[in-house]
Amino acid sequence: MHELPITQSLLDITLRHANAAGAVRVTQIRVKIGQLSSVVDDSVQFYWNIIAKDTCAQEAELVFERIPAGFHCAACGHSAVLQKAEDYHCPECGSPDLVLDGGEELYIDSIEVE
Repeated sequence: MHELPITQSLLDITLRHANAAGAVRVTQIRVKIGQLSSVVDDSVQFYWNIIAKDTCAQEAELVFERIPAGFHCAACGHSAVLQKAEDYHCPECGSPDLVLDGGEELYIDSIEVE
């Protein structure tokens, strides 16, 4: 259910930028979502179809791209991409002392308009 306010924010941002650009229609929105985010693409699409109705973005294609979770090891400094969400040990030294560098993002990467 938390996807509804997220989708509303995506729509608000899209419409603000489309209006600033003088766009008649939004054709595509590229959304980047971190691997560790709990946002469900299908839920965002479902809500989008409802709340974007009667706006210049109602026919826009939502394109979702997942961003891998990156981390670095506080023990040895090794940087890597998390392979499995449940594998929280450094592949170099085995330490569980990892610092997340990314993977929880959620943002609009681009908006295509006419």
